[in-house]
Amino acid sequence: MNVSERIAKLRALMAEKRIDAYVVPTADFHQSEYVGEHFKARKYITGFSGSYGTAVITPDDAGLWTDGRYFFQATNELKGSGVRLMKMFVGDTPSVTEYLADVVPEGGTVAFDGRVLSMDEGREYEEALASKGIHLDYSEDMIDTVWEDRPPLSDKPAFFLEEKYSGESAASKLSRVREVMKDNGATLHAIASLDDVCWLLNLRGDDIDFFPLLLSYAVVRMDGVDLYVDGSKLDDRIHEELEKDYVTIHPYNDIYSDIRNLDAGETILIDPMKMNYALYKSIPCNIVTAANPTILMKAMKNPVELENIKAAHIKDGVAVTKFMHWVKTRYDKETITELSSAKKLTQFRAEQEGYIRDSFEPLCAYADHAAMMHYSPSEETDVALKAGALFLNDTGGGYYEGSTDITRTFVLGSVDEQLKKYFTAVVRAMMNLSRAKFLYGCYGYNLDVLARGPIWDLNLDFQCGTGHGVGYLANVHEPPTGFRWYVVPSKNEHHQLEEGMVITDEPGIYEDGQFGIRIENEFIVRKGVQNKYGQFMHFETITFAPIDLDGIDPEEMSRSEREWLNHYHKDVYEKIGPHLSDEEREWLKEYTRAV
Repeated sequence: MNVSERIAKLRALMAEKRIDAYVVPTADFHQSEYVGEHFKARKYITGFSGSYGTAVITPDDAGLWTDGRYFFQATNELKGSGVRLMKMFVGDTPSVTEYLADVVPEGGTVAFDGRVLSMDEGREYEEALASKGIHLDYSEDMIDTVWEDRPPLSDKPAFFLEEKYSGESAASKLSRVREVMKDNGATLHAIASLDDVCWLLNLRGDDIDFFPLLLSYAVVRMDGVDLYVDGSKLDDRIHEELEKDYVTIHPYNDIYSDIRNLDAGETILIDPMKMNYALYKSIPCNIVTAANPTILMKAMKNPVELENIKAAHIKDGVAVTKFMHWVKTRYDKETITELSSAKKLTQFRAEQEGYIRDSFEPLCAYADHAAMMHYSPSEETDVALKAGALFLNDTGGGYYEGSTDITRTFVLGSVDEQLKKYFTAVVRAMMNLSRAKFLYGCYGYNLDVLARGPIWDLNLDFQCGTGHGVGYLANVHEPPTGFRWYVVPSKNEHHQLEEGMVITDEPGIYEDGQFGIRIENEFIVRKGVQNKYGQFMHFETITFAPIDLDGIDPEEMSRSEREWLNHYHKDVYEKIGPHLSDEEREWLKEYTRAV
């Protein structure tokens, strides 16, 4: 069936069940950023493959809500489907709830699979639709009926992350979580987010695209843990480790019935942003809401994790440097495309010891494709690299020592002075934030202007955040902090900068239909001098790969900026050079020269 046929089948089912609108979010049961093939229901019913969006199907209309990152992609992928693109945050485009409140009749029914809608979203639907007496049916996974050859849930094996990588035992982590539970008056704590469960128990898996996580839920008690997971994925080593901490294994889907059977006298701690609506509606006892305590704990990396992460970045820097050399010395001698280059970079990463997989889908974008911030090449859009344009690569690797996220923009051939001016502004923006010194208590939005300043000076801006936290062999986008000039509650980034956090610094300039420039490093939040003014903080850069000097105009930089760049490139050569071939090392010497 094509998309229009799938929607027709869904509408017939809706009519049979007297449903006025069916909502299909982009999510699994755990609100994961990336999802496994089984959970790509929104892609199946609309044809749109982007990582963010919500579909709403009514008897006579179909809409796909997504944001500006995906307008171009969605426009192309929705052609001929009968699905309208609803451009979020543009003009008078209604939100999903506003649309539902307008089109669903008084006393009608809105249905969705409550396991793939967050608790907060579900409550928003309740509030927005209550005035019209609209009923919410959250028990309907109607896509499952339509999707005849739906891929099964992943059955890939899990693995245990040893303490030489995690730096802390599960017993220690559980003890810390239980202290927070006591502070909140909770006797139980339900965790539905995969990265939190995996971090807490030092488990990892292969159930999510790119993120090495395990489909699971956990309920932490004062004397044990109930882990809901497909037990066939766990080997003897994992069973032995879990038994030490009194972890009881239950079938994955049993959590819904078990939660409904809790004693009414219990008090359960849940995170409204990290729990699905169906699980929330199953809770019969007292509820305390707060952020999962594991969120801040895992964001503040311990010394073992930090040393491992720094080692991972050296490996990744070697791969990216080899890739840069390969592209810049061969693009005009052989056919290199966006897709083939992405595969080559993955190959360079795979050569590094401890590599597991890429940490997210490679974003390799040539020329005007790079103007789309989250463009990822496909067979339909793939193009060859040619001289006279920029080539943006936002990629990352997952290693046992941690996950990486790096962006470099390469100059292919010669480009005009205006592009160099923009390129240099982006480099200056990145280094300005990385050089920051600030007092403890600052948030990301206190410092964001440092990165945007050189770009705002050009009367330009980039319409996304400047940086995000990075998980340890988990979610590459990790709360609870990041850099942006405004607060977005749904991003869960509203927390001050703490020692040990690992955060990206990735400003850019994007001009629709022309080019995109982004330069991204990662750094660790570190403590500096403490005196009568307070605790000063700074950042330690941990990403090491050359910044393409072919795009730099030194006249656009101050003396201190040139000194920073020269010092950075000296470090790149010293740290990465020994791992390269003679030819690559000689090339690197030229691309890390002083300016």
